[in-house]
Amino acid sequence: MTGRILTVAQQKGGSGKTTLAAHLAVALSKKSKGGVAILDVDPQGSLGTWFEAREDALGEEGTGLEFRTASGWGARREARSLARSHDYVIIDTPPKTDVDAKPAIDAADFVIVPIQPTPVDLWATSQTIQLAAREDTPALLVLNRVPPRASLTKEMTDAIASSGYEALDARLGNRTGYAASMGQGHTVMETAPSSKAAEEVALLLKELLKRL
Repeated sequence: MTGRILTVAQQKGGSGKTTLAAHLAVALSKKSKGGVAILDVDPQGSLGTWFEAREDALGEEGTGLEFRTASGWGARREARSLARSHDYVIIDTPPKTDVDAKPAIDAADFVIVPIQPTPVDLWATSQTIQLAAREDTPALLVLNRVPPRASLTKEMTDAIASSGYEALDARLGNRTGYAASMGQGHTVMETAPSSKAAEEVALLLKELLKRL
C-alpha cells in the first residue's frame, strides 16, 4: 500500500512551514508503524539543517525519520518513491509557488497550508490554494503563530470561513517553545511533552488524521 504524501506549502515566507513540517513528521512517526520520510525541496534547506541537528542529538539511527532532498520535477519522483516504503512522506517546499512548488503539490494527497492570522497572509494564501486546485489536490489551512487573545484572530477565522477555504479547527500558538525545540533538532513533543505547545500539536495531528 502506498503511503500518504503531505506537502506543506505557502507562498508567503515566514509562515512557519518548516516548523510545521518537522512537528508533523515527528508526531506521525510516533503513531506510524510503516515509518515517515521527510523531503526538503526548499533551496534554503532549513528542514535539512534541522535534520542534521537531530542526527547530532539522537544519532543516525535515532531520528525516527528518513531524510531526502530533491529539486524541481525530481520532487514528485522522489516523493512517490518514498511513499512506496513509508506510511507518510512530508514535503517542505520553498516560499513561492508554480515552478518550484508545483511538482510537490502535484504529488501530494493533501496540501497543508500554514497561515498566520493576518490579512496579508490570507491574501498570499490564495495563490497556493489555487495551485493546489489546479493540481486537483485538496488543501487544508492551519492557523499558525496565533497570538493569545487577539481580536484579529477571530476576524481572520471568519474571513477564512467566508473565503470558502477549508481550515482545521486546531491551531498552533505563537510560542517560543517551537523555535527552541527546532534549534536542538527536536520538537516540542520531545523537549516539553507536557506543554501547551505539545498539546496543540497533538490536537492538530488528531484532527488531521481524521481528515486523512
